[in-house]
Amino acid sequence: MASRLAQSDLLRLLEQAAGFVSGEQLSRTLGVSRTAVWKRIAVLRDAGYGIEALPSQGYRLVTRPDLLSADQLAVGLSSTCLIGQRLVCLDEVGSTNLEAFRLAEAGAVEGTTVLAERQTAGKGRLGRQWVSPGGVNLYLSVVLRPELPPYEAPQLTFLSAVAVARTIEELTSLQPAIKWPNDLLLDNRKVAGLLNEMSAETDRVAFVILGIGVNLNMTTDQFPDDLRTPATSLAVASGRPVSRVTFAARLLSNLDQEYARFCASGFGPVRDEWARRCNAFGRQVAVTVGNQTLQGPFAGIDHDGALLLRLPDGRLERIMSGDVSVV
Repeated sequence: MASRLAQSDLLRLLEQAAGFVSGEQLSRTLGVSRTAVWKRIAVLRDAGYGIEALPSQGYRLVTRPDLLSADQLAVGLSSTCLIGQRLVCLDEVGSTNLEAFRLAEAGAVEGTTVLAERQTAGKGRLGRQWVSPGGVNLYLSVVLRPELPPYEAPQLTFLSAVAVARTIEELTSLQPAIKWPNDLLLDNRKVAGLLNEMSAETDRVAFVILGIGVNLNMTTDQFPDDLRTPATSLAVASGRPVSRVTFAARLLSNLDQEYARFCASGFGPVRDEWARRCNAFGRQVAVTVGNQTLQGPFAGIDHDGALLLRLPDGRLERIMSGDVSVV
């Protein structure tokens, strides 16, 4: 752990420097020898970082690989309190949710975050597949251990949606809409999905896994033809690529802030912010639950995240799971 932290500290100093920074300054700041600095520079170069070295001037970071490594991500997570303080970065995994669930059962600390370059069995809602090609998107899962009764755990899905939407708004010129309960849309095309899974006893949550998938740099020809919902990526929608490392670090920071607010102030602030971005407020929607379709005005969400639908006779119908479309 100590060497990884020193590595990320070195990377942070190079990131923050306006130009060259001397080996002597690096060794003094890090509390290691100049030989140790040189060895860690070599490790970073082997990992794909372009680092220029000049006699009497020192080192300068020129290029960065867009790989989801713990060292790169740690640079952007220095201010987080909980989420992302332990990072598990994998080249390939069946599902980040399954891996995070396994780690949580083994006692992983709250905030542990699993990220993967690609998933071979990515999971969507209702057992659907989440297409997960390597090197272009973001697939991550976070272990949380909230002090909640099980019926309130779905509230965390809405927290995730707010954090993803805010990150997209901060890093692009795009304005995503949230579709109940767990999709983010750009021009009615799905750009992100959320899948939260829980382990609980009768009266308390043991842990919740926040699963998040965001299409960052997929091209149009990488999307399967048989998708149930039209999809897009931030790169397709904005016309420019997105740094996966920057997006992941900002998202984890926003999740950290939102979770702290949620623990301090409850669901209310999250629900209000979610509602401002929801694509259905004030509109007629059709909700398919099994073989039944109900239609009426969208009336918001309940304290546990259930969709509230105003039926023709005036009654409010609570719906916990279903497919929603705006009429």
